[in-house]
Amino acid sequence: MRIEKVYPIGFAANTYFVTEDGKNAVAVDPAQPRASEEAARLGLTVKAVLLTHGHFDHIGGCSLLQRAGAKIFCLKGEEDRAVNCDLSEEFGFGKTPPFTIDGVLSDGQTLLLCGMRVEVTATPGHTAGSACYLFSAPSGQRVLFTGDTLFCGGVGRTDLPTGSARQLQESLKKLRALPFDCPVCAGHGEDTTLLHEKMYNGYLKC
Repeated sequence: MRIEKVYPIGFAANTYFVTEDGKNAVAVDPAQPRASEEAARLGLTVKAVLLTHGHFDHIGGCSLLQRAGAKIFCLKGEEDRAVNCDLSEEFGFGKTPPFTIDGVLSDGQTLLLCGMRVEVTATPGHTAGSACYLFSAPSGQRVLFTGDTLFCGGVGRTDLPTGSARQLQESLKKLRALPFDCPVCAGHGEDTTLLHEKMYNGYLKC
């Protein structure tokens, strides 16, 4: 399993492309329109997009990828926020290019995408429909994508619409309970590992 990380230019989230065969990929949070160009540069065809939540800084590349054939998924209950509740103009950015949600996911659901197993975990707190995705390769390699639920040394804010500090605490308990270590690819900042966060992230330790 190969992971390609694209850092944003200006304010936006990290974009990740995950591929098993080096050709077909799943995009996690394609944050900016240039995500489609970056996928092409890497020699990847994006077949599916997984959104950790619907905030504008995580979805800017969805429109172009969908036009190229990618199917877009998010947790059930987050779809309206992703396509209609655009906060970009409130934060001084242009309106997000429009797209539609092709499928909604449920807590505990397992997907098979591009030869990889993906487990969906509902992690409300940053938004009511936030989700984390655990990718597993046939080799046994695992990687957890946490969006704005868990960062290296921190967690996502809870003061935006549908955010909840209480729900975030419960979601962090879910992540802490995972009985293994693996890389953690966060929505912003640098990547980390689950064990590192269990040991040093005060939010996860509590």
